[in-house]
Amino acid sequence: MMKKSVLPFFSCYPVLGLLLIVTLFNQVIAPLSFAQTTVMEETASEEAAMFARETPPALPENISQAADLIIALANGEVTLIDLSAPMAVPEGIAETKDIEYGNVNGRPLLLDLYQPRERSGKLPGIILIHGGGWSGGQRSDYKYYCVRFPLMGYVVATVSYRFVGEAPFPACVEDVKCAVRWMRANADKYGIDPDAIAAIGGSAGGHLAMMLGYSPGVAELEGTGGHAEFSSAVQAVVNLYGPTDITLKEFHDNKTLLAFFGGKHYDEVPDQYRLASPITHLKKEAPPTLIIHGTDDDTVPVSQADLLAARLKELGCPHEYLRLQGYPHTLDIAVETNRHVRWHIYHFLDKYLKR
Repeated sequence: MMKKSVLPFFSCYPVLGLLLIVTLFNQVIAPLSFAQTTVMEETASEEAAMFARETPPALPENISQAADLIIALANGEVTLIDLSAPMAVPEGIAETKDIEYGNVNGRPLLLDLYQPRERSGKLPGIILIHGGGWSGGQRSDYKYYCVRFPLMGYVVATVSYRFVGEAPFPACVEDVKCAVRWMRANADKYGIDPDAIAAIGGSAGGHLAMMLGYSPGVAELEGTGGHAEFSSAVQAVVNLYGPTDITLKEFHDNKTLLAFFGGKHYDEVPDQYRLASPITHLKKEAPPTLIIHGTDDDTVPVSQADLLAARLKELGCPHEYLRLQGYPHTLDIAVETNRHVRWHIYHFLDKYLKR
C-alpha cells in the first residue's frame, strides 16, 4: 500500500498478499496445503487454553526473512488460512449479517455482528476493519476472527466502508466512526459495554483503527452517517501493519495514496495528508495501542510502526509492540502466526477492556 515498487494487487488486496507471493512461486515449489480447520474444531475451551498459556504459541522456526516463509510453506511447516473456505459459526455464537449501521445520502453502510449466545452482564465490543488499500476487500475477510473473539467474551462487528472509487478521504474514516457510534447507540440492545470498545484493523484497516483511536472529536472527520449524539471514541486500538504517517516525502507519488485523496498530490493538499495521518492526532490521552508489524513488509514498511511506537513512548501512552522479524504484510494469514497474534490480542484486550 505504500511502496511504489509493490505490485498493484498488493495495494488492492493486502489480505491476500502472502498468498500471491506463493502463487508467483508455484512453478518452483511444491503445491501448498491450505489449512482446512473448521471453526467447530476451534472450540471455546481451546481458545481459552491458548489464552491461559504464560507464553504465546511458538512461531515457525528459522524465519529471518519473507523468503524463509516460502520455503516453510513448500515444506508443509506453515499453513495458510483459506479465506474462501466455508467457516462454520460455533453454536455458542449468534451471527447477524447485513445490519445497517449508517446511511449517507441513501447509501447504506453495513456490518455483520457476532455475539456470544450466553453472557453475564455487558461485554466489551470490537470493531473489525478489513484492509485493501482503501479500495477493495470485504468485511467477511475477518470472519476468521469474528468466529473466535466472541468465544473469549466480546461482541464483534466487522464493517464495510466506502472505498476511494466511490468517495475519497475522509469518507472511509467517517464511516468507521459512524460504526463506533452505532455500537454505542445499540449497546443496551446487544449487551455491549459502551465504555469498552476496541478498534482492530489490518493494513488500510489498521490505519482506520488508529484514526478511530487518535482523532476523537475531530469534527471534519465525523461525517453524517448517523447517531451523531454518540461518541466515536474507542478505548483500545490494535494496529496490524497499518500506515501511520503518510506525509513523508517517500510516499508523495504513491498511486494508492493519490487515489485515497481523489488524485491530489501532497503539494496540492498537505493539510489533508496531515489530517489523514494517525500520528498527527496523537496526544498523551490516546488509548492503549497494540502494534503488530513484520520487518519484511514490502507494502507498508516497518519504519511506519517504528515511528508510531517511538511517538507513543515519547508521549507516555500505554502501548505494546510486536515486531516480527522476517514477516511480510498480512502476516496473520498463516495459521501458526495467527495463533501467536491472537494470544497477544487476547491479553492486550483483557488488560485494557476487562479491568
